[in-house]
Amino acid sequence: MAKIVIPAARVKQGDLVLYATSMRVRDLAVDNFYNVETLDPDNKDAKGYQRLLNTARAKKLADYILKGQDRSDAFLPTSVLLATDKTIPFNTRDHTIEIDTKLVGPFSVVDGQHRLEGLKMAAQKDPRVLDFEVPVNVAINLPHIAQMCHFLIVNTTQKSVDQSVAQRIIARLTDALDVEDIPSLPKWILNTVERGEVDKALKFVVYLNEAPDSPWKGKILMANDDSDKTTINQKSFVKAVVKYILTANNPLTIVKDFDREKRIFLNYWKAVTALLDNGNSAVLYKYNGVELFCKFSIPFFTKLQDRGDFKVTTMEKLLTSCFENVEGEYAGVGHPEWWAKGSNASFLNAGAINVVSQELSKALHKASMRVDIEL
Repeated sequence: MAKIVIPAARVKQGDLVLYATSMRVRDLAVDNFYNVETLDPDNKDAKGYQRLLNTARAKKLADYILKGQDRSDAFLPTSVLLATDKTIPFNTRDHTIEIDTKLVGPFSVVDGQHRLEGLKMAAQKDPRVLDFEVPVNVAINLPHIAQMCHFLIVNTTQKSVDQSVAQRIIARLTDALDVEDIPSLPKWILNTVERGEVDKALKFVVYLNEAPDSPWKGKILMANDDSDKTTINQKSFVKAVVKYILTANNPLTIVKDFDREKRIFLNYWKAVTALLDNGNSAVLYKYNGVELFCKFSIPFFTKLQDRGDFKVTTMEKLLTSCFENVEGEYAGVGHPEWWAKGSNASFLNAGAINVVSQELSKALHKASMRVDIEL
């Protein structure tokens, strides 16, 4: 390919001139049409600025594009940004640009190298992808240093979708799986939707946040909410529920009655807060409190399962016995003052939370191990 004439819209932003257009993969994939100048960490004099290609990331995109070919529902609306330090003629009569690759190529990829690589990988497996159109913005008369600056701007100012919003979307897709036609999704998203764990975890969290008798009522910042009275966001709470409550070794998952599961989970938090919330236990309602007690729910519910009793009073008695048997550095975990803002619980990291959970598990089993063991 020496020349290509394509429709384009001229966009001027200050001194920057862009041509907004679309190109087929067959044109983009031509040898030397574009170039990715990668930053070489071992060469301080290197002029490249792009991150190293993540082949796995490109393959994910390729798999998604390939899956959507039969149903023609794969889409990639985000534009690729190409740049050249040369000019490209623009025909004002028919609004087209003429790209002569001998004169302006190869273009530098300022943004979109993984999309381009994924599309090329897909086209190698299915020739239909060669006709897939990609939105492209072409920047002209842009010196190399300016291209590097634009790469920095694009990759430090853009913000991915808030995970709380993403969780809501995934939950809605899970609900729609059997009743609506869902477009092709990247495999990792589809797997999450089909497992249904995010949908179920979100329903747990919504229940805690809305139940009239819940200690969490109004304390969880839900997606797109702007309340200033919340203590933890939906994203973190849902992740903890998926990680610890909906895991195969948590007895709550075998109840098989979602209304009962939600009530048991609420009873658990009622028991915890009844013992630890004295009105000044702020950290209990933050990430550290959620992470610890969601994790500890596994051995705790296992013990309750043996008794077949998940009432709040039963949980309180078992927790009280557990707290009384915690020894060592974290013995204060069962006291409200330990959960006050600026106190011990405020400074727990992931490692410390694991240790506290282990100490709680040991204490939970101490009472039942006091009898003589016969072999």
